[in-house]
Amino acid sequence: MKALSLRNVKSAMAVNIILALGVAAVYAKGTTQTGFSDVWQTITEYMQGSLGRVLVGLIVIVGVAAAVVRQSLMVFAVAVGAAIGLYYSPSIIDGMMASSVAITTSLPVGI
Repeated sequence: MKALSLRNVKSAMAVNIILALGVAAVYAKGTTQTGFSDVWQTITEYMQGSLGRVLVGLIVIVGVAAAVVRQSLMVFAVAVGAAIGLYYSPSIIDGMMASSVAITTSLPVGI
């Protein structure tokens, strides 16, 4: 087995950097990748359709039962939060990935 020399490490890093820049250039064109769009559409339909509503209802029912057993409303609050997150997560993810508004920050003037 070869020992790692500084020259080998530098050449490996150079190759990795070139590959990373090449991949970034290919995917930074702003084109929409459609490889998993059918899968994402199916998952969204499941989560916001009747299956999602059934799961949300079951999560809330289990949360109520756990809150009664533990005598704590925090368990119920966590269950309701999980149910809301399950139902709205496709919309939130779509909003994050489809965002095209640039965010700019600036320092206050006069300080």
